[in-house]
Formats: sequence, structure tokens, C-alpha cells
Amino acid sequence: MTAREQDETVEDSPVGWVADHVRRYVATDGVDGSSFHGYDALLVTTRGRRSGKLRRTALIYGRDGDRVVLIASNGGSVTHPSWYLNLVDDPEVEVQIGAERFRGRARTASAQERPGLWEMMTKVFPPVRRLPAGHRPGDPGRGGRAGLTTGTVRGRSSRGGPGSR
Repeated sequence: MTAREQDETVEDSPVGWVADHVRRYVATDGVDGSSFHGYDALLVTTRGRRSGKLRRTALIYGRDGDRVVLIASNGGSVTHPSWYLNLVDDPEVEVQIGAERFRGRARTASAQERPGLWEMMTKVFPPVRRLPAGHRPGDPGRGGRAGLTTGTVRGRSSRGGPGSR
């Protein structure tokens, strides 16, 4: 991130319980918050595609080698989650897993990758199996572009605040 970005305020999710989760996660370096109902959780900070502001939310994730995998299901909605749309527009991302913070570059999983990543994520987070047909990542009703978002997790980590590198 640039020096200007390091000075920017990060806006947490507008959803009350998610914002509370994010605040606890940040305040404790993930001691409180890196597990959500028994599932591994991370924080992802994106650049808002319309506002240009830094936006942070908590998400359940999986790992595929050196990549972090996220499901852009929006709880089964036919619309994509804002964080995913932000990443499509600007794939540069900051991730926090526990106390570790790092920069990465996100991308939507390819059609060839999706089946294997979906299978992996159903093991990581079994409730996604209940997403209705047509609402799962990559289903035709979702434009074929939504779905499993992956990003490299290589790079220097930091124990600094949001925007640090």
C-alpha cells in the first residue's frame, strides 16, 4: 500500500454483528475472532469499487497450498457480495489471519479449478452444501463468474495496523 493508503481509515462491514466480530478480531490480533462458530475466519480489506474507501469484513476461508480460498456466495443470494465485486474491480487485497497481516492479489477461480476448490470448501465449511441450486458459486444463474475466489498469500507479513505492509 502507498503511504496515503496507510493513513486511510478502514471502514468495517455495515452489518452490526460482522462489524463487532471484526473489531474483536482486530483488537486481539485474532485471538478472539479467528474462529467463527468453529470455522477458521480471516479479515479481508478491499477497496470499494464505488466509494474508493478501504472496506474490511470477516470471512470463513480455506487454504489450497499457498492460496487462501473464499466462497463468494453472499449467503445463497443471487447477488454477489460487495467484497467480491470490490475484488473484481481491484484485486489488490489485505488479509489478516490471526496476528499475521499480508498483501495479496485475488482472482476468481477458473472453471477448471472450481470443482476441486468447491469440494475442498464443503469440507472446510459444510453449511455451504445447503446453498440452493443456482445459488452456488459458478452456477449458471450467477453469471458463471462468481464463486470461489483465490489469492496468493505470499509476501511479507506485518503485525502493524490496517494498511501496513
